[in-house]
Amino acid sequence: MEIEFKTEPLAEDQIREILKEFGLEKVVIQSIGEKGLILRMKEIDEKKHQQILKKFKEKADLEEQRFEMIGPIIGKELTKKTKIAILLALFAIVFYVALAFRRLKRPLSSWQYGLVSLICLFHDVFLPLGVFSLLGKFYQVEITIPIIAALLAVLGYSINNTVVMYDRIRENLFRKVGISYAETVEKSINQNLWRCINTSLTTLLVLFFIFFLGGQTLKYFALALILGISAGTYSSIFLACPLLCSFAKKSL
Repeated sequence: MEIEFKTEPLAEDQIREILKEFGLEKVVIQSIGEKGLILRMKEIDEKKHQQILKKFKEKADLEEQRFEMIGPIIGKELTKKTKIAILLALFAIVFYVALAFRRLKRPLSSWQYGLVSLICLFHDVFLPLGVFSLLGKFYQVEITIPIIAALLAVLGYSINNTVVMYDRIRENLFRKVGISYAETVEKSINQNLWRCINTSLTTLLVLFFIFFLGGQTLKYFALALILGISAGTYSSIFLACPLLCSFAKKSL
């Protein structure tokens, strides 16, 4: 719902108080220009729409610019495009990893590094999706375009940590650091551990500020990034490298 005030705009608290009367507590309010607002809320019928508009006009002189509802067809199309976007991003990343580590032949080939990366990335995306599924069930939180953008950003951020770990493993393999493959991987983790943690902590610090101080519009975008980056940091250290060792044992 887009409205434009002709005089002094209503404060955000006043708008939320009005909408609360109609059972609309989860509303995203976005400013447009000096006197315009876009309100994103759950689906309402035309009767309630007119009641809300009437209530607004009692409080201020305003004009409604547009009112749109995203129905099940558009929602289904958005879901389909989201799945395609994430799958394309995942397989593009796997292809990149396999290409970047093509010189590694023993004890694992480059495609196995790519496969482990794919497993970790699924983990990194499913964790925030699971949390948002629970938030949607109990608190009516919807997965919006900003959240989808955050999930795609998580894929890029998570693979960065994993590739840094892989790169150190490759370097140590060429330098013959460690007696066995598992020992080489362990030394590589220890060498990169604090770099990986510190990089993630500095990013998470900013995201926590955005989550608590950035307003309703950015709240769940920041939450998706917080969950995804935390999962990505964990998986690059405690999931990717142990999986490589497990695959190496099976190939011997």
